[in-house]
Amino acid sequence: EPHRPVLIEEKLDGEEFSLQSFADGENVKHMPTVQDHKRVGIGDTGPNTGGMGSYSCNDGSLPFLTQEDVKNAQAINADVIKALHDETGEAYKGILYGGFIATRDGIRLIEYNVRFGDPEALNVLSLLQTDFVDVCEAIIHQKLADLKIGFSKQSTVCKYIVPDGYPDSPAKNAEVDLSRLPKTSDSLRIFEAAIEDRGGKKFLTGSRAIAIVGVAAQLDSAEKIAEEAARSIGGRVYHRPDIGSRELIQSKIDHMDRLRKGKVQSSALIQ
Repeated sequence: EPHRPVLIEEKLDGEEFSLQSFADGENVKHMPTVQDHKRVGIGDTGPNTGGMGSYSCNDGSLPFLTQEDVKNAQAINADVIKALHDETGEAYKGILYGGFIATRDGIRLIEYNVRFGDPEALNVLSLLQTDFVDVCEAIIHQKLADLKIGFSKQSTVCKYIVPDGYPDSPAKNAEVDLSRLPKTSDSLRIFEAAIEDRGGKKFLTGSRAIAIVGVAAQLDSAEKIAEEAARSIGGRVYHRPDIGSRELIQSKIDHMDRLRKGKVQSSALIQ
């Protein structure tokens, strides 16, 4: 009698991060790594969302990643572009957005998207120094290898303003007061999303409403810029004040330290 099928899954304990790459079918150019925060609540608690915010650091990496982690993620993105061409005979041109997780045994791939990440795109595009049109043309004509793509060596923190009750029962049609919101500048970017303009007033439509991005040389400063702007928005809205904070990021570092030390201890026991 045949046995019933059994599904075996590996639990991946670690910290997730995103690596987006430009691809022209033959060549790839990588963007800075970013960490998104899917959970709605402070301390990464509560239900998952489309993304409550994200941050990137001035060195292009993240505090809990090793140089080997970043190099391996970049190599995987490059290998996927090559494999797509080898297996299909067609060149994939566009954005390759890999969702990775750093574990005690190295990085693992969780998912791919053939688009920019949201909100990760807001972090990296706020740092892009090369004309985006030039990047697109290089992708189309398979000239990425000849184009120098530069990113400003700054840190970014993105915080999404969402309706109260998001994501399960979000407030809708409530007015948002932006009268105290600072104007956009080199250090502050504002992106309106699920919001409607009715007669000069702004109203929530039920999803992520406004993305606030702080840009500065240091992460602490970028977080402060984003947080002050987010707090200035009035109405039935909510945002995560801990995204980009030193305390939350330290918890990510501590998490990975525990996992990596656990690997050393395990190896010692086996020996």
